[in-house]
Amino acid sequence: MELLQNGVDRTVIALWLGHESVETTQVYMHADMRLKEKALARVASTNAWPARYRPDDALLSFLESL
Repeated sequence: MELLQNGVDRTVIALWLGHESVETTQVYMHADMRLKEKALARVASTNAWPARYRPDDALLSFLESL
């Protein structure tokens, strides 16, 4: 993720990691919250207050029971 955040192209990263395709490397991009927050900071602001989703106890209990 540090390489990606410092501007290294994801195709280069995929080659270095030995990934068969760039799509494999794409999976790691979805997991990085800093990258998502950076992207969201670049878009035009709406009237909504920025916040992280906080699931309620009922949802957490349901997910833990799975």
